[in-house]
Amino acid sequence: AMPVIVIANPKGGVGKSTLATNVAGALAAAGHTPMLGDVDRQQSSRQWLALRPSPLAPIRGWELDAGDVVRPPKGTTHVVLDTPAGLHGKRLDAVLRIADQVLVPLQASLFDIQATHGFVHALAAHKRAGSFRAALVAMRVREHTIAVDQLRHWTATLALPLVASLRDTQNYVHLAARGLTLWDVAPGRVARDLEQWAPLLDWLGLAPAGGAAPQATPSTTSPTEYPA
Repeated sequence: AMPVIVIANPKGGVGKSTLATNVAGALAAAGHTPMLGDVDRQQSSRQWLALRPSPLAPIRGWELDAGDVVRPPKGTTHVVLDTPAGLHGKRLDAVLRIADQVLVPLQASLFDIQATHGFVHALAAHKRAGSFRAALVAMRVREHTIAVDQLRHWTATLALPLVASLRDTQNYVHLAARGLTLWDVAPGRVARDLEQWAPLLDWLGLAPAGGAAPQATPSTTSPTEYPA
């Protein structure tokens, strides 16, 4: 079956699109044929795809049909879904109906933490909770700050693993502006970032292919599953 990776957090501005585009880029670099789609009126991933230079590893998109998700293009191996702020109720149900993996990006601010807390509980209590794996990804992390210490302390109390902490760097901003991902530039330019992605790629079950894809080190702990 074609894995569906959902990037979700009802809190806006947490870095969902950055995470979604780079997950798709990692899949493409590993030799897969991913589709990146929005469940969103903003259509930020479609705008990003329009900027992407054609010689690069292909990432495809879809069109939204009157608010309903249409099918991925033929030959797609993985679907990456970027979701809107305020995702809840029927729209959340529709996304979780097809999700295999859910990544919840968040930042080390009190507002993010409070908003995410409620969402994590909603995921754990969802009727499909046993059917997908979920994990947290800390975004725009400023290392060695009190906020990050608090974030790590707080995420340790949740039912979800914190699988990666991605640093606060202009690399993501510069790449996004050109329709690029970490895997589309010389690895030496983004070595620190590729290193931070390794445990996340491992969690996604993404065996790196040749080329610039980073070598993920196998995790010693099994991923946290939701209780059914």
